[in-house]
Amino acid sequence: MHTGKVHVALVASPGMGHLIPVLELGKRLVSHHGISATIFVVTMDASLSRSQLLKVSGITDDFLDVVLLPAVDISARVDKTIGILRQMAMMVHEALPSLRSAILAMEVQPIALIVDMFATEAFVVAEEFMMFKYVFVTTNAWFLALTVHGPNLDKEVDRDDHINNQKPIHIPGCEPVRFVDCYEQFLRRNEVYFRMGTEISTADGILVNSFYDLEPLTLAALHDTRKVGLAPKAPVYPIGPLVRPVELSLRGEVLRWLDMQSKESVLYVSFGSGGTLSAKQTIELAWGLENSQQRFIWVVRPPVENDSAATVFKSNGVNNDFLDYLPEGFLNRTCKNGLVVPKWAPQTEILSHPSIGGFLSHCGWNSSLESIVNGVPMIVWPLYAEQKMNATVLAEHIGVATRSKLLAPKGVVGRDAIAAMIRKIMFDKEGEAIRAKVKMLKSCAVKALSNGGSSYNALATVAEECKIGMQRRNAKTG
Repeated sequence: MHTGKVHVALVASPGMGHLIPVLELGKRLVSHHGISATIFVVTMDASLSRSQLLKVSGITDDFLDVVLLPAVDISARVDKTIGILRQMAMMVHEALPSLRSAILAMEVQPIALIVDMFATEAFVVAEEFMMFKYVFVTTNAWFLALTVHGPNLDKEVDRDDHINNQKPIHIPGCEPVRFVDCYEQFLRRNEVYFRMGTEISTADGILVNSFYDLEPLTLAALHDTRKVGLAPKAPVYPIGPLVRPVELSLRGEVLRWLDMQSKESVLYVSFGSGGTLSAKQTIELAWGLENSQQRFIWVVRPPVENDSAATVFKSNGVNNDFLDYLPEGFLNRTCKNGLVVPKWAPQTEILSHPSIGGFLSHCGWNSSLESIVNGVPMIVWPLYAEQKMNATVLAEHIGVATRSKLLAPKGVVGRDAIAAMIRKIMFDKEGEAIRAKVKMLKSCAVKALSNGGSSYNALATVAEECKIGMQRRNAKTG
């Protein structure tokens, strides 16, 4: 498969939120930059098959392969006190022997190993095989800045003082973010997170799923090693926005319903593959949608108490009787204006539909980029992980979203506030600037990824480094 082409390997840590951008990166390296690639997938799901992954990814190129590493089982060492980040680190660690064996068995050894930001422990494998090592930050540039600067910030700030006074965190050259809105693992002084920041800084290059027009100040700061503290050998390459393309074959009930709606008249509501709401919040959201009198598509999951990330690594099941947790009569009263979809809907296809005028989102970065590339303004509703930080970046730095001032980690947003946010983002004069900004960034995203655009050129630089490295290796062995 890889004969005659420079070969690179990519590693995706567990979870579709990490896998999808890694798959898109692999496809782009192959289709636009003349590289062959193998993507290794770390998973704990023994039922997941390679054919399922190929179907999800839409891979058809002979020079791109997907290898599903043997499922890892850490269940005996995991309890409710172990967070998602540590679980992922444990899974990646358990997968290293399989990754090592798979690379050793390859006819053509990869010249580089590109890992997502939660799989940096795999750098040890790259060093063993004398491969270039790159890290792919699948979220925004501000996350990267916080991660590499985090150990320094931890020494500089008084945690209790910042929380009590709502003070912002200042990273040199970057726009500030309130301390309480930063990534929760930073707030907890998580040793795995701080180690990740150290390991990222040892990479030969750092790829980030963003683009210059989206985060100009932060990306400028990341290129100035005197400001953020990155080692000079770790240049930053903004290569985004990499999102899953639209699949024309997914023309089910939801898309047919959208075909009958007016342009930009529908609000799409989804909290991603891992997000869940409490029963009380689910009820308030239902009333907010109804009271707004706005057309909507709502991807709904049964409520889960005290765990907003209940389905990150597993499904909590689907109850077909919506009346168990939605307000009595809600479906009948909203059947002409709304569509309630259980568990999953074709999000990329929905957001690209001309009838969509807004997106109420958990603001995971993949979903946020999908919204931006389609010119859809957002109501951001963070639930877990770095989503509070994403919400601040999207609403306050970039200006493509609104959020509730009432939103608190364990609070409940009321129906009146929800209805007001919907009206703002969909048609109120107050939301005009947001709608205009996201449409402008849609055009910028197209330019960034086009031949000669900033993101195209950044990835071309990485590909060229790999080609030169392969030439040097061949010269030594030849």
